[in-house]
Amino acid sequence: MPGPSDVQPARGKPPRFARRRPHVALLVETSLASGRDILRGIARYVREREPWALYHEPRSLEENLPSWLRKWKGDGIIVRAQNDVIAQAVQATGIPAVDVLGVAPASRLPLVHVDDRLIAAMAAEHLLERGFHHFGFVGIQGENWSERRREGFQQALRASPSHFSAYETRRHAPSRLSWEKQEDAIALWLARLPKPVGIMVCSDQLGPQLLEACRRARTEVPYEVAVIGVDNDETLCEVCNPPLSSVNAGHQLLGYEAAGLLDRLMGRSPAPAQPLLIQPQGVVTRKSTDVLATADRPVATALKIIQEYACLGLTAADVVAQIPVSRSVLQRRFRKELGRSLQEEIIQARLKRARQLLAETDLPLIEVAERSGFKHQEYLGATFKAKTGKTPAQYRREASLNLG
Repeated sequence: MPGPSDVQPARGKPPRFARRRPHVALLVETSLASGRDILRGIARYVREREPWALYHEPRSLEENLPSWLRKWKGDGIIVRAQNDVIAQAVQATGIPAVDVLGVAPASRLPLVHVDDRLIAAMAAEHLLERGFHHFGFVGIQGENWSERRREGFQQALRASPSHFSAYETRRHAPSRLSWEKQEDAIALWLARLPKPVGIMVCSDQLGPQLLEACRRARTEVPYEVAVIGVDNDETLCEVCNPPLSSVNAGHQLLGYEAAGLLDRLMGRSPAPAQPLLIQPQGVVTRKSTDVLATADRPVATALKIIQEYACLGLTAADVVAQIPVSRSVLQRRFRKELGRSLQEEIIQARLKRARQLLAETDLPLIEVAERSGFKHQEYLGATFKAKTGKTPAQYRREASLNLG
C-alpha cells in the first residue's frame, strides 16, 4: 500500500493566510479497544485545534512498520512500538515521534502511557470494597505492563491481611491442544484458591479465558470468584458470561495527551525526560464483581437468590424457604453482613434494575415497573422517589443528558 502523500493544492494561488497542515502518521492498531480509544483521543485533540493531515491504515499490534515510513517526509508520528526494531526504525526517520505503548526497553522515544500501578490499585480497592480477603492475579509472562499491574495489585493489598496468588500465561495464542491444557492448568489453580476470592486479570483479553476456567473448576462467578479486568473493552466485556467488570485505564485521555505532546515536539519543544503517565478513569461494574463477599454461607446463598430472582416477584419468605436456618437467624446474620434486611436488599436489587432500564432503554414506565419487579407503575414511582430523591422520569432525563 502506498504511503501518505501531500494533499494536492487547489488551483490558483492559496490565500496569504493559509497554513500547511502538519502531516502526522498514526501507527496505532485498531485490533484492540485500547488502540481504538487512543485514536479517539487523538481525533478529539485535532478537532479542538488546527487540523492535521492524518494518515492511518488498519493494523494489528503485531504488524511491522509499513515500508513507506523510511522515505516518508511527514512532520510527526504517534506509534505503539511493540519492540525495539520498530522503535529504532521510527527514531531513524528523524521525525518527531511519541510512543504510546512502552514495551520497547531500548527505546528513547518520548512515552505517554497509562499508570499501571494506579490501575491495579483501583482494581484492588474495588474488590476490597466488596469484602474480599483472598485475591488472585492473572497476568502475561514477560510483559512489563502486566508485571507492574501485578506489583501494584499486591502493594495495594498489603494494608489488608489477605491471601494472594498469581498465575501467568504466555502472550501468544496457544494451539488448540495447549489451549485446553492451559485452561485445565488455570482451573486447577482456581480450585486451590480459598473462597470467596477476588481476581484481577491484567487485560480484558484474558477475561473470557479465566471465566471459562471458572466453569471448568465449577466455581460460580461472582459468588465464589469475582473477576475484574482492565481497558473496559465494552464489546468483549459484554459478551463475557457473566459480563466482565473492568477498569477504564484512560486510553482516550492518553491519545489526547500524546497528540498534545507531539504538537509541542513539532513546535521544537524539548522532549520530556520522564514518561507522562495517565490516571485511570474509574471502574465500570458489571456482573462479574457485582457481589458482596462473605464467608457466611446462608447469607451468600440469600444474596445469590435475591440477585437472580428479585425482579420476578421474590419475597423475603421465599428466600427463607430456600435456606436451612430460621427466619430470625438469617435476618440477624444478614443485617450483620450488609446492614439491611432481606426485604430492603430485594428492593435495592429491583431499583438497580429499574435504573438500568431507565438509562439504557426507551421502555414506557409501566413496562419498566413490571420488568424490575414492582407491582405497578405507581409503586415504582413512590419507591424510586423515596430512595433516590428523583422521579423515574427525572432520572431518565438526566441519564440521557449524561450519555449525550
